[in-house]
Amino acid sequence: MEAYLDNAATTRVMDPVKEIVVRAMTEDYGNPSSKHKKGMDAEHYIKEARAIIARTLRVQDKEIVFTSGGTESNNMALIGGAFANQRAGKHIISTRIEHASVYQPLAFLESQGFEVTYLTVDSDGHIFLEELKQAIRPDTILVSVMYVNNEIGAVEPIGEIGRLIKEIDPGILFHVDGIQAYGKYEIRPKREGIDLLSVSGHKIHGPKGTGYLYINEKAKIRPLIYGGGQQKDMRSGTENVPGVAGLGAAAQEMYRDLSGHIEQMVRLKDHLIDRMGEIERAVVNSKKGLEGAPHIVSVSFQGVRSEVLLHALEERKIYVSSGSACSSNHPAISGTLKAVGIKREFLDSTLRFSLGMYNTQKELDYAIQVLKELLPMLRRYGGGPGGKRR
Repeated sequence: MEAYLDNAATTRVMDPVKEIVVRAMTEDYGNPSSKHKKGMDAEHYIKEARAIIARTLRVQDKEIVFTSGGTESNNMALIGGAFANQRAGKHIISTRIEHASVYQPLAFLESQGFEVTYLTVDSDGHIFLEELKQAIRPDTILVSVMYVNNEIGAVEPIGEIGRLIKEIDPGILFHVDGIQAYGKYEIRPKREGIDLLSVSGHKIHGPKGTGYLYINEKAKIRPLIYGGGQQKDMRSGTENVPGVAGLGAAAQEMYRDLSGHIEQMVRLKDHLIDRMGEIERAVVNSKKGLEGAPHIVSVSFQGVRSEVLLHALEERKIYVSSGSACSSNHPAISGTLKAVGIKREFLDSTLRFSLGMYNTQKELDYAIQVLKELLPMLRRYGGGPGGKRR
């Protein structure tokens, strides 16, 4: 049996996504900037995907800019937003639990003379609204807070954050990394005060290498890519028509019965958390029900290194993550786990289980069964092959 439980890293594409991608690649393969019929047919895919996505957010079509994924969207929002508004100030606010595609651009901006204030979080991963309020200054131009944390599934009070920012200074840009939230929540940028929203296609059963940035029509932002002037000069370069078409199809499917999808994932998540209670010295770092994201369960297994356990599970065809998939290129102890106060002995002993549309309870029960078999053996040998004795 196989259990793919790493959907926060990437997801299997849905059949409607696969079908439209293949069609756009093999039949309607024109350049969307060309003026002939083939070009117009290709352009239709882009217009349709943009309209679908705009409807899911209740925003205007023109406010959607397609990108190569969440990382580019975050970079475009932060760097483009900061440079476009630097005359008003050079102060930015973010949190200590952001994804690398946020904190690395912020580090770059710091090297360019910007100042960044990093907000602390409580043990559940939530920021303190009063701390945010106190951090806002006359020279604050941008606030960036993720909607759902990619490691533990903490959900930030985005609506409250947006209202607080806009009450203090409507001119401050509010950026939200919505990569783990889109397709799991009804996101309403206009109502929540969001000026910039980053989304990735492969987190919602769409193609890799696709994403978008919602840009409020009143927000001032500088492009990062210059050239042929595509997408109204916001992102030059020939559009990835098959990818964009697939992203639109994935968005449509995710929001066709969102409440049904969420109900199913929450039921599976809660079942997994309950069954983790059967495992000795296992500590769940995520919340049950709607208190946390519907698809992410972080668990610390005392006495065994996460990398050792991950590969032992892999041998039994169970696929999980030891943190953010993107961070595996630069392995280090998770900043998120440190920020929420996870005990020191658990920092290198934590795995993330994440669910998608195709998971079943049978897969979760199989994972629990295998964990019960593996953990006593791995702990006995001090963390397993290649592990350090405790």
